[in-house]
Amino acid sequence: MKSSPASSNRSSKTVSKPGKPMRLNRYLALCGLGSRRKVEALITRGLVSVNGVVQKDLATVIDPAADEMRYMGKVISPKDEKIYIILNKPTGYVVTQKDEYDRKTVYDLLPEKFANLPYAGRLDKNSEGLLLFTDDGELIKRLTHPSHKVEKIYRVRLEPKLSKAAILKLREGVEIEGGITQSAKVYVKSSTDTDMLLRIGITEGRKRQLRYMIEAVGGKVKHLRRVQFGPIVLGDLPVGRWRPLLPVELRGLLIAGRGESSQKGAANKHK
Repeated sequence: MKSSPASSNRSSKTVSKPGKPMRLNRYLALCGLGSRRKVEALITRGLVSVNGVVQKDLATVIDPAADEMRYMGKVISPKDEKIYIILNKPTGYVVTQKDEYDRKTVYDLLPEKFANLPYAGRLDKNSEGLLLFTDDGELIKRLTHPSHKVEKIYRVRLEPKLSKAAILKLREGVEIEGGITQSAKVYVKSSTDTDMLLRIGITEGRKRQLRYMIEAVGGKVKHLRRVQFGPIVLGDLPVGRWRPLLPVELRGLLIAGRGESSQKGAANKHK
């Protein structure tokens, strides 16, 4: 099946004979070139060709079995085996592949072969902890969409010490930018007269969500660390180091991505 060249009269959204067509952007993601958003930028910049013709239309449909796709002149094809790794992100690193302000990024901590490996679940510069990377784009989509309710667990040290009423508000939902947060699991691990340590589990993933939640009840985050993502537990992985997922972890992660409960048994193993 041949994709319609952009210069032809036929729409590049059509296909010419039976097969299993797919969008070009999805194919590029399967080839490990990044998230859907990133590969769409590659297409619009004219870096991708189909059967020798540059395609800039994001709606282009291709047949992987018949068409030849190239990125910057090199033939590309989906990887047979997916990559799944976790990183213990340190503070001071931004979660992006290239930073316009030339700040340190999490990719500086990974081997060059993972330079284009997408991540699931952003952490801000001042936060640390578990960050998941995989070229399984569909899994990332399922893990990060709120409808699947995949829980992320954090240890949050804040000041000042919150009242019982404030803790209850965090559990029930508070008003932040974007609307009221969904219910959260909030447990007090320790407290002093001036600060406290909380364990918080949420299934959403809004930008800087926990910091805004804490501010909404009168507190300020001093330290934030993600210790669990679905069934995956950070454990004793040193700060700034990465490792591949174990087979048992991968099975649990795939189950979580299908929206099934796989977190029992791992929920109390985090630090």
